[in-house]
Amino acid sequence: MGYGHSGVSLLDGWLPITLQLVAAFTLGAAMSVWKKRWWAIWIPAAVAVGIIVLLVAMWYEDSQGLASDPPPSLLWWWIAIFGFAVAIFLFGIRRFSWWRRVVALLAILLSFASAALVLNQWVGYYTTVQEAWGQLTQGPLPDQVDASKLDSYRGQPMSTGKVVSITTPKGQSHFTHRTEYVYLPPQWFAGPTPPQLPVIMMIAGEFNTPQDWLRTGNAIQTIDNYAKQNGGKAPILVFPDVGGSFNNDTECVNGSRGNVATHLTDEVRPYVIKNFNASPAAKNWGVIGWSMGGTCALDLTVMHPDLFTAFADIAGDMAPNAGTKDQTVDRLFGGNINDYNAFDPTQVMAKHGPYTGVWGWFDDSSGKNDPQTKRFQQYMNHPHFKHRGGGGGSGNGLGGRDNAGFQKPGSELSAAETLCNDAKTVNIDCAVHTHDGGHTWQFAETAFADMLGPMSTQIGV
Repeated sequence: MGYGHSGVSLLDGWLPITLQLVAAFTLGAAMSVWKKRWWAIWIPAAVAVGIIVLLVAMWYEDSQGLASDPPPSLLWWWIAIFGFAVAIFLFGIRRFSWWRRVVALLAILLSFASAALVLNQWVGYYTTVQEAWGQLTQGPLPDQVDASKLDSYRGQPMSTGKVVSITTPKGQSHFTHRTEYVYLPPQWFAGPTPPQLPVIMMIAGEFNTPQDWLRTGNAIQTIDNYAKQNGGKAPILVFPDVGGSFNNDTECVNGSRGNVATHLTDEVRPYVIKNFNASPAAKNWGVIGWSMGGTCALDLTVMHPDLFTAFADIAGDMAPNAGTKDQTVDRLFGGNINDYNAFDPTQVMAKHGPYTGVWGWFDDSSGKNDPQTKRFQQYMNHPHFKHRGGGGGSGNGLGGRDNAGFQKPGSELSAAETLCNDAKTVNIDCAVHTHDGGHTWQFAETAFADMLGPMSTQIGV
């Protein structure tokens, strides 16, 4: 069975537009009551509820610093429509016939599903219905086998690698994490004992699970293709948990949301070395991260060049980011600015001084073929944006993201350029690469496929 992005698309095609049209029709049927009192009192009241729900959602998105790019206006519309549908149901529950109540309830479910669908189209989290179902039902991952069966594959011809779940310790970090995963390439099974192979740590973005790179980022197909092209040789990939829960934005730091940095450096890395005979040498370890994970990849490498000597930052920020700088210091570090500074890569590099043998790859959007670019320009000129302090480059407005100032949607490009320039001043060999597209998992997938070969070479595959 293949594990590519086959199936009914959730990003384009007939399903998204059909669902939204059905939701709109159902809501229209629910509210089609031809009584003057209904239209004079309850419909305006439902509109007011929808507006309130919308404003609360916009306030929450801004205050929590949830995204570096402005959400599509269609998302805000469906959030407001969802609030409106809920109000229609509540106002009409004692006035409607039984069948109209059913239709009104269905309108709530469909409008919520439409909002969720637009959100998914924005970030590209699930590409198909089948992929979403597999994730939600915890179906097997691509190449996944039980760890107890690994020995049975040793010495056999392997067309693909194998993925196993791992349970790493938490005695040092006390970070309660979810199940994590390791990919073992065909080369790992070739001899009587596992060879000491290089390793890449794969870190997902905000709102993540350890499975995201394997399912949504299509990393297993990418690494299997690379191994086939190179006679079975490829790095070990490790997929750690950096959130503990889906909505816990830790930015991979040691802080109030968990000692994630310690978990990665002192628990995950030693576990992989011990249990899979991975190379312990820093020159054989790299980190790849997407969005928040990109910032993590850079941070881990410049803070621990004795453990990692290669990083790939895909659309990361200037520094750990959970809103404005003040919000980040408060939310992640309990208000301690010194703790924040210890994880600010610019300050870490300046304090460390010249590095030896460290290599970096920054990847970001060129802004071409990116539907978010137009929305960004509209957002910059919108009164709501100006009211939130837009135009001053303070990081307020778009959820307070991008501490270096506003970036083009889907692109933290100036942050990448600034960080790479800073890295070069301390002898880190880095370059900034760009691709078409927006801030989505599909962009991350393409970037990973492009950088996998150069990074594998760099860490000694």
